[in-house]
Amino acid sequence: MFGTSGIRGRVGEEVTAELALGVGRALGVDSDRVVVGRDARESGPALVDALAAGLCESGTEVVDIGLAATPTIARAVAWESADAGVAVTASHNPPADNGIKLWQPTGQAFDGDLREQTTRRIETGETNLAAWDDFGTRTTADPTDRHRAQLADAVTLDRELSVVVDIGNGVGRVTADALDGLGCSVETLNAQPDGSFPGRPSEPTPEHCESLASLVATTDADLGIAHDGDADRTRAVDETGEFLSGDVLLALFGRAAASEGERVAVPVDTSLAVADHLAAAGIETVRTPVGDVYVAAAASEPGVTFGGEPSGAWIWPGETLCPDGPLAACRLAALAAERPLAERAAAVDTYPIRRTAIEVADRQDTMATVRERAGCYDEVSTLDGVRVDRGDAWFLVRASGTEPVVRVTAEARGSDRLGAVFEEARTLVSGTEC
Repeated sequence: MFGTSGIRGRVGEEVTAELALGVGRALGVDSDRVVVGRDARESGPALVDALAAGLCESGTEVVDIGLAATPTIARAVAWESADAGVAVTASHNPPADNGIKLWQPTGQAFDGDLREQTTRRIETGETNLAAWDDFGTRTTADPTDRHRAQLADAVTLDRELSVVVDIGNGVGRVTADALDGLGCSVETLNAQPDGSFPGRPSEPTPEHCESLASLVATTDADLGIAHDGDADRTRAVDETGEFLSGDVLLALFGRAAASEGERVAVPVDTSLAVADHLAAAGIETVRTPVGDVYVAAAASEPGVTFGGEPSGAWIWPGETLCPDGPLAACRLAALAAERPLAERAAAVDTYPIRRTAIEVADRQDTMATVRERAGCYDEVSTLDGVRVDRGDAWFLVRASGTEPVVRVTAEARGSDRLGAVFEEARTLVSGTEC
């Protein structure tokens, strides 16, 4: 029921008011106070109402913060002295989808044990419903100003910047306001919250952010920022209008956040460019399974000062264990104020990478076979899929969580090496020994 990013799916099919009611009742078994917020999708109010009903009939106090960025919701759990938080959002998914993501007081998403416990309660009908005169109350709050104030406290700019922020018709307005408060000249794109995402699709990819890149390139802007629908993701455009890859951003953020001897948490599909750029400064990388919940868990360990995913999730554990898109935007502005982003990005070596998806009859059986065949390699990790380290190259085979395919990724420090390594990976899937 719950993936690493919570529940997500088509409204009226996988995601219904009945499901939201069940989640509320499941949380209400042992929660006295819960924060609830949502993104701009049309189905959000009904799902929040159903969720709140399940909580209130369990005797749980509900703090409804309405439209808010997911990192604002996650931070508000501790601010409101709550036991949990719920973001009703499908993040970067299409408009027809919605979802439910659960948060702990630390700002970290529910881990595997908590997700399993919640699922079990929903499936078995376990509840702790209150008496008729002991229902919980539903109050409102707006923690966005507090989030904005914490962003201002966390970042100092060396000079005034011109910044374009593409909010993507989502709920990330806090970023534009925070940058404005830091003294930036801010221009917004797609700033009106609209769950149908009329300005561009919610996921901030290079293709979806062409208007942002064009505007930055043709003006005196120092950088461009792009969020997804709930602003937990941040992607960026440098002052020349070049859309920066997620791996380059991860390398820049990690280098700025960590010092020699410290560590940065990255998922197993991260480019060698990140490890190489950080290693040059004496910074170690720690690999995690793919998913911000796993990166957050690693980032909470001693000596890990930053964690990130190339998809755009960035975590500074000293601030919060939730991917905080507005914080990432402000931190990136601080880097741009010190040194142009294009110049910083040019200092990160990048390598050729190749990806494909292979349709299979059974993902689990295929991955079991791949693990067995990979036994002939010396450096194999099964932390998430099968990752084989070839020294100057690596490849990864992972099962899709939603489709009947396995995904193959290969990267090498030289283009002449990439083809051979990529074929090695395909061979493990196609049925011959390595």
